[in-house]
Amino acid sequence: MSAFCDWAIIAGTLAPPNPMRLSKSINKPSVTDRHRPFFEGTSRRSASVRVIRVRSVRRLPRPMSDDQIERLLAELTSLRDRALVLLMLHGGLRPGEALSLHLEDIAYGRRRVTVRCRDDHPKGARGKSRVERVVDLHDGHALDTISAYVMRDRPRETDTPFIFLVGGNGTRRSEPLSYAALAKSFARAAKRAGIKSPGVSPHALRHTHATRMWEAGMRELTLQRRLGHASPESTRIYTRVSDATVLAEYSRAMGLKP
Repeated sequence: MSAFCDWAIIAGTLAPPNPMRLSKSINKPSVTDRHRPFFEGTSRRSASVRVIRVRSVRRLPRPMSDDQIERLLAELTSLRDRALVLLMLHGGLRPGEALSLHLEDIAYGRRRVTVRCRDDHPKGARGKSRVERVVDLHDGHALDTISAYVMRDRPRETDTPFIFLVGGNGTRRSEPLSYAALAKSFARAAKRAGIKSPGVSPHALRHTHATRMWEAGMRELTLQRRLGHASPESTRIYTRVSDATVLAEYSRAMGLKP
């Protein structure tokens, strides 16, 4: 009845509030004030009320293809933008995590990046996860490009510890790069490469990395730790993008060669 009243309120045929929410508990016996049961008040049960929720569509992540990645990288002339793209593509970092990195977070000798929990970015960039993690980068391109950017193009006249800064000669030079600036730069490069679409965004690079790692055989728990997911359900969505087991079973059922 409570769920029906909620539906009626949503449909506009019943004025709120839900009258069932104001009813007395059905678990409490109706007795006079002259008699109190011995166990009155010991029960913790109360009238259960079901809330209507509209089911949302769980969309699959949209990884970028190898051709799209090559065309995008070909349009990136800035070392800073190229380093950011490679960091998210080969490390699976979120855009906010990449923008929040400090110089001390990069261990070039050990080929790894430490993603720390910070909220000190002046433009509000931050990572979603509250668990720090270490991400190894042995691809041979991401860390080399970051090192080249830091040594050659990163503004030197600043004390900020953030790696990725605004360049040029404008008034915002040496300020930490914002997510809006990253998204705008990415969109311009994607448009020049002819791959601009709703699914192509900086976060799609993280989806691409996760999908590649899963298809290459990385275990679900290991991938969860690498991506910094708090729940395995967040990682499990990448198993629906390309499931090698489903493909193998389908090929066998169709009599196709593996």
